[in-house]
Amino acid sequence: MNPISIIVDVLVLVVGVAAGYFFDRYQRERALKNQQDKADSILKIANEQARLIETQARESATKIVQAAESEIKERRIELSKEADRLDKRRSELDSRADKLEQREQIINKRQSQIDKRANEVDKLFEQEMAKLQEIAQLSQDEARKELFAAVEKEARADMARIYRQIEAEAREEGEKRARKLIADAIQRVASEHVAEVTSSVVPLPNEEMKGRIVGRNGRNIKAFEQAAGVDVIVDDTPEAVTISCFDSVRREIARRALARLTVDGRIHPAHIEKILEEEGKAVDKIINEAGEQAAFDAGIAGLHPEILRMMGRLKFRTSYGQNQLAHAVEVSKLAGILAAEIGANVELSKQGGFLHDIGKAMDHNQEGTHAKLGAEYCRRYGVNSIVVNAIESHHHEVDQLSIEAVIAEAADAISGARPGARREDLEAYIKRIRTLEELSLSFEGVSQAFAIQAGREVRVIVKPENIDDLASARLARDIAKKIEETMQYPGQIKVTVIRETRATEFAK
Repeated sequence: MNPISIIVDVLVLVVGVAAGYFFDRYQRERALKNQQDKADSILKIANEQARLIETQARESATKIVQAAESEIKERRIELSKEADRLDKRRSELDSRADKLEQREQIINKRQSQIDKRANEVDKLFEQEMAKLQEIAQLSQDEARKELFAAVEKEARADMARIYRQIEAEAREEGEKRARKLIADAIQRVASEHVAEVTSSVVPLPNEEMKGRIVGRNGRNIKAFEQAAGVDVIVDDTPEAVTISCFDSVRREIARRALARLTVDGRIHPAHIEKILEEEGKAVDKIINEAGEQAAFDAGIAGLHPEILRMMGRLKFRTSYGQNQLAHAVEVSKLAGILAAEIGANVELSKQGGFLHDIGKAMDHNQEGTHAKLGAEYCRRYGVNSIVVNAIESHHHEVDQLSIEAVIAEAADAISGARPGARREDLEAYIKRIRTLEELSLSFEGVSQAFAIQAGREVRVIVKPENIDDLASARLARDIAKKIEETMQYPGQIKVTVIRETRATEFAK
């Protein structure tokens, strides 16, 4: 290439670069100037707006200051008026306080005068009381005691007189009708009643049978006790073993099964279980039939089968030697007759009497009294609420809500109190007799006490110098009330208080 052309090209290139540089610089300077002009115009506008805002703010501030000054002036005027009113009120209170102080001084003077007069009156009273005590030869406490004793004696005499009068009237009016109703009911029932006690003794054909019942190493008797849920007692009683269990139904099943085993002679665990199962079914059938027969005898229909089945369990339950199922039938009949006589609901009364002791058939593991258990059981099977209340209230654990409940309780008492209906063992009988006599002797003025007629009557002999005729009536009532509160007994106990005055002289 030609060096001159190269130089020319280089110069052209340099000139082009320089021209581009200066052109770019010109463009930047022009852009900066345009921006500066815009900034100056914006700043000018901002300054004008700032001056406008400042002017408006000064005008607003001036108005606010003027309004605040006028409000302050008004408040000052109001405060000045309030201060004048408070000053006036203060002056009034000061004057009233002065008046109160003057009145308090006057009252204090009067109080001192009254206290002085009261002291003088107390001294005069003490002097008069001393003179009266000296004249009467009694102190104030002694006179008060004598007055109270006289008033009490008079009040007790009036109370005993009124009590005897009311009691005589009540007996005259009530005893005739009550005796007639009860006698008619008992005569019309005329039910056959045999005191049954569930036998727990199984007779054996010979003494050798005891060994077979026990078995090798006690295998048979253990299997029998475990399967039947009873205790078998093999003792020295000749040709007999005893079965012990709280559950009368289980005891009856065990008795029947053991009696069959002794007759059969095959006594081993497998055969024992089979016989117990068969006898269990047989006893269940007897229970069902007994419940249905009892309901038929009592003339009651419409009861749930489970209730009849539970009633049938009472066939194996006794109380004081009285069979509970026969007792239930008897109470039902008595209740029906009493209800018919006085115009109550006969059907509900009979049901209440029939079911009143159904709770005694419950398992002994269930907690609660037989009245509450029986009421809950009958309520579960839709028995009438009046009958449920009669069951629950026949021992006064709840209030009696109907006349039918009262009739059920009365029929229960009649059935249990009939002589011969119940038996007591000798020890319990003697204990009850002694308790009656000791309870009667615990009262002041009692000389002797005797329980007669198998504990149905207590005769109390009192000291005539300590107990008068009116006090004798009150003493009989107190003894009867204490017997009711402290003792449990069937029927009723008659309390007779005897007061005898003897006068003895000798002719010489």
